[in-house]
Amino acid sequence: MVVKNTENTSLRFKCVSRFACILVAILAHFAPALANDEVSVPNYMDPRERIAAPDIQMFPRIRFIATVDFPPFSFLDQTSRLAGFNIDLARAICTELEVLARCQIQALPWNELPDALKTGQAEAIISGIAMTPESAAEYRFTRTYLTLPARFAARRDSAGAETSAQTLSQKRVGVIDGTAHEAMLRDWFPDIKPVTFSRHEWMLNALKTESIDAVFGDGLQLSFWLASQSAETCCGFLDGPYISQAHLGEGLAIAVSPRNARLAVAFDHALAALNRNGRFAELYLRWFPNGLF
Repeated sequence: MVVKNTENTSLRFKCVSRFACILVAILAHFAPALANDEVSVPNYMDPRERIAAPDIQMFPRIRFIATVDFPPFSFLDQTSRLAGFNIDLARAICTELEVLARCQIQALPWNELPDALKTGQAEAIISGIAMTPESAAEYRFTRTYLTLPARFAARRDSAGAETSAQTLSQKRVGVIDGTAHEAMLRDWFPDIKPVTFSRHEWMLNALKTESIDAVFGDGLQLSFWLASQSAETCCGFLDGPYISQAHLGEGLAIAVSPRNARLAVAFDHALAALNRNGRFAELYLRWFPNGLF
């Protein structure tokens, strides 16, 4: 999950529970290659913009590093191979730049990523470093390639034909305690009555048993849960999506060393091309078949 927990807002986007990480990893790995035609694919690049590709021949290798505990973006699959949306995106970028033979993707523990970049053991981090004023002083970031919105989910039988969050006024809405989503819910929807939970599975079970009227949280997690057997087709998205840089950050981007700013421009060029030629949409639909928006 890419929510920045309020106890650690400057480091990375984390799953709020081990249960959620495991659930998302399993569902993402077995997600169908094609999604419903109605799924909206986000595009963060201006299709009219042409970003010139800088010469990156001076880089004998382009090593991306990621963690294995950031599903469905980077994790170890059932064969212990590094997999995920970010991993496929890194390969697609290298293919677009015609440097695939020189590209490597390696897994490291989270706390080893910054030093690997500083010491030249890697050229790029593609593992959810939050873009903050502090991190901007240490890294050169690419353009945002994906944001993960907040969403409401409610029981289908109670929501009926209503699709507006205004129907939740004075109703009980579950949210994970101490997260950016709790702060966002309280700030944006003061008429809603928040019910806090310490565990994601407890919150979802409360929704299924009608102990609460809806839940508010990360659109990615809710997307996979709604499609899972454990949801028992009980629920669906209600209104949204909701994006707030103040609460959820600026989204996902690739980080490089400031001395390698040329690489960041090259990656932006590739990201723009992947959005134009449909390859980004293909990857998005593979890993997020139910969409986030």
